[in-house]
Amino acid sequence: MTAGKAISWVGVPFACLAVAATALAAESREPSTEAKAGHAVEDAKDESNGSPGDLDEEFEDEDAETREQPAASDEVRYTKDITDAELLRRWKEEPASLGSMSVGVARTGRLLNGVQFPDGKNWIVVEPAKAWGTRETVDFIVAAVNAVAEKFPGTHPMRINHMSRRDGGYIRPHKTHQSGRDVDLGFYTGGEEARAGIRLESMDLPRNWALVKAFITLADVEAILINRKGAKKIYDFACSIGEDRAWLNRVFNAGEDSIVKGVRRHRDHFHVRFYNARAQELGRRIQPHLGKGQDDRNFVVHHVRKGDTLGQIARKYHSTVQAIKKENGMKSTALRVGRALNVPIKGPCVNCPVPPPLVVPPRRFPPDSSPAALAAVPAAPPEGCACPSDEPAEITPSMVSKSPVAERMILIKMDAFLPTVKLHSPPPSY
Repeated sequence: MTAGKAISWVGVPFACLAVAATALAAESREPSTEAKAGHAVEDAKDESNGSPGDLDEEFEDEDAETREQPAASDEVRYTKDITDAELLRRWKEEPASLGSMSVGVARTGRLLNGVQFPDGKNWIVVEPAKAWGTRETVDFIVAAVNAVAEKFPGTHPMRINHMSRRDGGYIRPHKTHQSGRDVDLGFYTGGEEARAGIRLESMDLPRNWALVKAFITLADVEAILINRKGAKKIYDFACSIGEDRAWLNRVFNAGEDSIVKGVRRHRDHFHVRFYNARAQELGRRIQPHLGKGQDDRNFVVHHVRKGDTLGQIARKYHSTVQAIKKENGMKSTALRVGRALNVPIKGPCVNCPVPPPLVVPPRRFPPDSSPAALAAVPAAPPEGCACPSDEPAEITPSMVSKSPVAERMILIKMDAFLPTVKLHSPPPSY
């Protein structure tokens, strides 16, 4: 398809396909053979996800996360309760007191003081060792899943699949999921127990739309990735039950600023990423101090390229071959293209990606955002409802009157962040 060619997707013209495509990338693939003599070699063999379905296709957040926040400055917005001096003291003496911190970006990052997803009656944690995130991420997911269970009594448990490792970094086979802000969630299905491999045909549309809406209204969600056909099915259902169409188009059809992004491969799960006001800002502030007092927790993630050797990587980051082997549990110096290595370093890392100061966009509430309206998700379309067709919809002024780009320029106050989640309270019991 040529760049700029207009197509119809979920009922509206989508003329910026080429631009949106740059925000998507195929999930990393782990080669199956090792290099000889310590050089990286290429191999295209796919590995199993451990989450349901195919390998994730991610949007390239290394570029996106460094160019978003055009109105941001170095001002501390969400963690003003901790001065720079207090931050350094607590990092050296009592790092756990700082709470969760998301360092770097989702594709090259790490997690400090992570929280393991708890047990609960409304969900199943598929792999607990890969279900770690920031406190904010965990609370967002719990709030949304509980909202669906409350709206639809008897709902089968949600499958909580991969999030991050305890300390973040590379988690096989994902390209992202490295900083505690991502989660893969199985679909709700109609009358079936939660299991791997549930696909679009079995989606319970009322429950899945309720989940998407809960994320949009109860959480600071950055993106929800799902297969394009699944996105259209959910969009059509939301329209059929009377959701405001202009608002839906700001959620589904705003190009790069869409919250729900139709991508390839996500045929059996949602991939959700959140903004973490406190964890991301603390992570950015602590990054220059990672080598001060906590040397064992200071490393950078290096993605192996063809021709790399451990010696070259060690020299680049002022580390050692033995330290890299120990950190990654390697028995030899053989490398594989695409593998992400945790490289231990001393002192601040000049090569680590540092995201810009964070400005969390205001939540994209629907026109009627009263509590009763937010909870109201009809179980079936009303009779006579005209669902959107594949014909392009007319773009009205109301669809662009409050553009997501303009929203990103608005600075929100900390007391407006997370009205339903307490960031400083002890971990709740689920």
